[in-house]
Amino acid sequence: MNKARPIAHVRFDEQEQPIEHWLDEHLHEVAKLAAGYAVLFGKDWAHVAGIWHDLGKYNPEFQRYISDKTGYIALNAHIETDHSPGKVNHSAAGALYAIDQDQNPKKLFGKILAYLIAGHHSGLPDWVREDTGNGRSLEEILQDAVHLDKALQVPIPEDILQTKMPTSAPVGGIDNAALWIRMLFSCLVDADFLDAEAFMQPEKQDLRGQYPELSQLLTRFTQHMMGFSAKAADTPVNRLRAQILRDCQEAAAKPPGIFSLTVPTGGGKTLSGMAFALEHAIQHGKRRIIYAIPYTSIIEQTANIYRHIFGNCVVEHHSNLDPDREDAQSRLATENWDAPIIVTTNVQLFESLFASHTSRCRKLHNLANSVIVLDEAQLLPPEFLNPILGVMKALVEHYGVTFVLSTATQPALHTYQDSFGTAVVKGFGADQIKEIMPDPEALFTALERVNVELPKDLVTERSWEALAEEIAELDSVLVIVNTKKQAAELCRLLPPETYYLTTNLCGEHRSEKLQEIRQRLQDGEPVLRVVSTQLIEAGVDVDFPVVYRALAGLDSIAQAAGRCNREGKQADKGRVVVFVPPLNAKLPGHLGRSVTVSRSLLSLPSFSQAPLHHSHFQIYFEHFYARAESRDKHGIVDLLAQNARELKIQFRTAAQRFRLIDDDGSAVLVTYGEGAKLIEQLKFIGPKRNLMRKLQRYTVTVREQVKKRLLQSGDIRELANLPGIYEQTTPGLYDGKLGLLVDPLQLAPEELVW
Repeated sequence: MNKARPIAHVRFDEQEQPIEHWLDEHLHEVAKLAAGYAVLFGKDWAHVAGIWHDLGKYNPEFQRYISDKTGYIALNAHIETDHSPGKVNHSAAGALYAIDQDQNPKKLFGKILAYLIAGHHSGLPDWVREDTGNGRSLEEILQDAVHLDKALQVPIPEDILQTKMPTSAPVGGIDNAALWIRMLFSCLVDADFLDAEAFMQPEKQDLRGQYPELSQLLTRFTQHMMGFSAKAADTPVNRLRAQILRDCQEAAAKPPGIFSLTVPTGGGKTLSGMAFALEHAIQHGKRRIIYAIPYTSIIEQTANIYRHIFGNCVVEHHSNLDPDREDAQSRLATENWDAPIIVTTNVQLFESLFASHTSRCRKLHNLANSVIVLDEAQLLPPEFLNPILGVMKALVEHYGVTFVLSTATQPALHTYQDSFGTAVVKGFGADQIKEIMPDPEALFTALERVNVELPKDLVTERSWEALAEEIAELDSVLVIVNTKKQAAELCRLLPPETYYLTTNLCGEHRSEKLQEIRQRLQDGEPVLRVVSTQLIEAGVDVDFPVVYRALAGLDSIAQAAGRCNREGKQADKGRVVVFVPPLNAKLPGHLGRSVTVSRSLLSLPSFSQAPLHHSHFQIYFEHFYARAESRDKHGIVDLLAQNARELKIQFRTAAQRFRLIDDDGSAVLVTYGEGAKLIEQLKFIGPKRNLMRKLQRYTVTVREQVKKRLLQSGDIRELANLPGIYEQTTPGLYDGKLGLLVDPLQLAPEELVW
């Protein structure tokens, strides 16, 4: 080992001999990679951040640490977090040096670099510490000059130290600096991760970026659609779907920006939206397509559709396998969204856009110059609309992003006066959102395939017993309820051959059961009853003659209707029966608010006569948003923008508050199907990226109190090499009919057949 030359990382060859990654080479390569990622929004900033990010590793204490018996051998020797006892802080020196090099009295440019460099391991810090659990603030870090003094004790190459400060202005202006800093941070941490990966796991380097061009994917897509069209029956519905596809292809030439794709459920949005995205991306030089879906529970169907067409060019990524803490292996296993097609969730997309954690931010620079399709856009949570709309506007205006709001029930995201006429609700301008369909209203009329039957009384609840008796008399029916508890209560009273679908089933299990259901529908089997939560409403193409829907939001009723007479093959229109289940008035939060608004509007003659008329949804959403406590409930905008001109930004606090789901739960790896084998591989080889992708299909998310109970009973345990991820330990905990048995009062297995 050449001890005179500072080291960044160490690995061992097959003979257990150390191989050094020289620090100067690492700094130059990270600077080069980061600058390349930031071409659209500040390559000079990314270059300087890269060249100075590990100046602290010149500290003799760090070199002794990484070279001694403990640090030299440990994979995690160079990983620094806020809670890493015994390790040497090497992030502070570069941040301090950036401040020192800024000749402006306000040190604003130095602060920008300091945020990036100080947080490149432990995450973007707050400017001032508000919570003792949030680690050191940048203000505190910059008051501790000892880290820089120690790093400068040894000679550092002049070409590193004398790198010139960046000169370009912040993209979007200083008032919008938070997103810009986070995008630069993404460039830095991804470059750092990838250069470390190239050294630590060189065999992976050849696998990176080996994807075909979007033009090749368009050829595959066109061939698939030609084959699909040749097999499709010549029906009115299929002719309309073909016209929708053509309209999407023609609209792709329009200038980038924000688009709405307003198509009735069952109109083929999944494929037509991809047609628009591919054509638009190619014509306007976009790099990738990101398809965001509201629920983890339904992501697998869309991902499977696209994988069938595009093969391994599709990455399916949601948040339930993101580790709570980082080590060398988990860092290398995180997604950076370098594939041409990403299928993800709203939670993963938007929480990443407000994240401070390095692994969550890593992918962000790959959002630039992309097409992002928000499927079922109406499900964006009202309490976070202001920060979400703000970041969407910024991505469109400054980062080359095109958004597509794809849904049958477009949310009210334009600027309008609230329902009380007292305040202006700020959203997109009326001219900013461009509709792809030439005449949505005519399209809705042409695709009207159901009659909606409302109860005479929208308040009086029906008993489960009465509902079960009525449903049992129907041969083929889908029943959609609002909660898993409601599904269990109803299914307990129905015949034993009833299917039961909830998120207690892992993705692979759900896919298999849905395939069974589709096959039975296709075969025309006389008796088929399914009880499901709302997971079946978005992106799941089943076709029942009768659908029962528990009273919910008007958009949910419309989605349920899309599972009825979907192909338009019935002689008469399909039946959608809305009912008021027991305890429906006590639904919490979003669900309760949507029920209240629907009950109020559906009592009006204009709504009750044509509940799903195209014009009603704007009114519904305006009322729905008006009932929200706030469109920025947790003050995210202020945390990021209130003191932006002084760059006193609370990155970490904002990230902690921006949680689209209050209790987004913990992932339990289950032993269903290949799950057991994959769990053993995870224990043996660690969290490799491809393995983690496979395991996503064998996870069930459980709430915090359920997790604690299962841990106490020994039914699950935390994985030693992946903190925050749990594995099933009790063989009978996952049932082949019911999925994960999380409820102490779970239905007996013999009561249900899938």
